[in-house]
Amino acid sequence: MAGSVAMYQAMTRMGHATGTDFRQSPNLSGAAPGTTVLVLGAGLAGMLAAYELNRAGYNVRVLEFQTRSGGRNYTLRGGDTLTELGGATQKVGFSPGNYINPGPWRIPYHHQAILHYCKAFGVALEPFIELNHNAYLHDTASFGGVPQRYRHVSSDFYGYTAELLSKAINQKCLDQTVSADEAADILHNMKVWGLLDKEGAYTARLASERRGFDTPPQAGPDGAGVPSQPFPRAEIMRSGLSQYVGFHMLNDFQTTMFQPVGGMDMIGRAFARQIDGLVTHNLRVSAIAQDDTGVTVTYEDHNQAGAVQTAKAEYCVCTIPLPVLNQLDVRVSAPMRAAIAAVPYASSVKVGLEFKRRFWEEDEQIYGGISFTDQQISVMSYPSHGYFEHGPAVLLGGYMFGPAAWDFAGMSPEERIQAALAQGAKIHKQYPAEFSNGVAVAWSRMPWTLGCCSQWSEESRRAHYRTLTTMEGRLVLAGEHASHVGCWQEGALLSAVSAVTQLHARAVGAG
Repeated sequence: MAGSVAMYQAMTRMGHATGTDFRQSPNLSGAAPGTTVLVLGAGLAGMLAAYELNRAGYNVRVLEFQTRSGGRNYTLRGGDTLTELGGATQKVGFSPGNYINPGPWRIPYHHQAILHYCKAFGVALEPFIELNHNAYLHDTASFGGVPQRYRHVSSDFYGYTAELLSKAINQKCLDQTVSADEAADILHNMKVWGLLDKEGAYTARLASERRGFDTPPQAGPDGAGVPSQPFPRAEIMRSGLSQYVGFHMLNDFQTTMFQPVGGMDMIGRAFARQIDGLVTHNLRVSAIAQDDTGVTVTYEDHNQAGAVQTAKAEYCVCTIPLPVLNQLDVRVSAPMRAAIAAVPYASSVKVGLEFKRRFWEEDEQIYGGISFTDQQISVMSYPSHGYFEHGPAVLLGGYMFGPAAWDFAGMSPEERIQAALAQGAKIHKQYPAEFSNGVAVAWSRMPWTLGCCSQWSEESRRAHYRTLTTMEGRLVLAGEHASHVGCWQEGALLSAVSAVTQLHARAVGAG
């Protein structure tokens, strides 16, 4: 699957990208005060598990590998450093106030769990602009490699499709498929949907109401404007750009989408405040053992020169990403071990580019939204905040999954940035003159996750999902991999709710 569009569409078909029915926080009443729980990992799943268990009266301790909480809920700002496997270190050079979200960057309106906790924890949200009709669609083999405005492509695709269907009905080609009454209804709707004239034709005069005008209407005696001319039908259909038109119709990318004000890690920070004092950072777990009385976790304490320590508790919630967990000594059944090993993680790369000015706004009137290309960078996303500000700004200059992500992960960070610049310049000619600095995050090279997110197949989910998500002895797993909403923060939170509910039932003797 080449590019993030194909990847997201495949994930949607496999049930990885769906709406959720979260209604309220879990009911953990009746807990025996002081019952001890270890939570491994201080990403959103681990922090939510710790928050709900602590609130219910459990004695909770969280062990975290990194020197910060949040996990893949992550924001990079000027002055931050990032070291990946192999030792390459990047120091972010963004101007004050600018940032990039290398992990999650948007929240669908129907992800009710994360919206619930954002509201509960006081995280301010603002709209994330997913669809911008003035952004670009680009295919190197179409229209001479010249990027085209989304509104031009979408209008022509809808218009020509409507015209063809109307012609088929008028020529009696669908008489065996639709009744006369239904045919009349379809013809009426096609005129509205495709902006067809009374003869059922897609023409420049009406098309300009969606495409925009070559010369916009204005005042004065000659202010009527000049309609824009639709592209030839064959070129529109041959281009394949309609896949990008359909992308925004997927359930996960429909309006309204949100983002935290100031960066995605505003959510992680808010969660961390709720469990202040419960997390110990810079600990590397190496083994998890359990018996009938509790769980023992062995870890290296890098706050004390890597000294080997153990922590014990009656129960454990483990949110360690599966590629990492699979390398540890974990005392679980053979089916659980097989489930942990059965789920690979996707490779993903994001490139954040800072430019000297907001040329996409000033020169091209693009305010937020996403441009798509068939090049390896796949997308570029314009910031949904700071409109009309002077000075430097950051856009997402590439978001890769699949083969492109592996290719970019094999490059040095500087090579990734240069490749993203070269490809982006085919859409925005201002790139070379306006570029300031950048950062490129390859998730397969992040030592604490070894990938972007889980990649369940239909077969592996049938064989292993129930085992992976069911509490075994004193241990229960959580994280986006332990949900049907994989690769989203929502899945991590829902998995935490499931995990603590199972743990609580076991602790009070109901399960």
